[in-house]
Amino acid sequence: MRAQRWAVVVVLALAAGFATSGCATKKYVQSENKAIHTRIDDVQGQVEKTQTRLDAQEKRVDSVQGQVTQVQGQVGEASKTAQEALKRAQEAGKLAEGKLLYEKVLTDDKVKFGFNKSVLSTEAKSALDEFADKVKADNKPVFVEVQGHTDNVGSAHYNEELGEARAEAVRRYLNTKGVPLHRMNVISYGKTAPIADNKTRQGRAQNRRVALVVLL
Repeated sequence: MRAQRWAVVVVLALAAGFATSGCATKKYVQSENKAIHTRIDDVQGQVEKTQTRLDAQEKRVDSVQGQVTQVQGQVGEASKTAQEALKRAQEAGKLAEGKLLYEKVLTDDKVKFGFNKSVLSTEAKSALDEFADKVKADNKPVFVEVQGHTDNVGSAHYNEELGEARAEAVRRYLNTKGVPLHRMNVISYGKTAPIADNKTRQGRAQNRRVALVVLL
């Protein structure tokens, strides 16, 4: 009987040990699971932050690409009018070598013509002083076509005259700075060759410009 009682005691003790061990194991597993979920939440939070930064960078890239596209469009239009200037000068026999050297576009930000006016501002004269100095420093028998442009406010006839008046004002001023009159010609594109959207105030300001095409 005594042996049986001891066997029962041993069995009960082992059972209690297993029960205690099982409880400890469950608590450990629960603790590990909680830590793992915490780490997963942290990683997901970092992924979301990274995605937010990538989205912001993508928007900035799209914005820059849009600006590049706009500039490319402007350059394409400027190149077209420059090529037309080259063709006119060749047909008139004004060139020695028949080459397009460069083009300088003076927008409203630089020339600052008053609305519906062709009077040169102080800023315009300063920009033209720099241009005349470069032409003289290059010391080449260049030919300059001065192209006048306007926004789309007003009739086609009015803007053609306004563009010519602005170009002529530039030509006369350059002559006072030593550029010979016979080496320059003026032409007005009026409102027919915009480089920006005339629907916005900023776009119209960019279109009110004078382009100086330097040919040789």
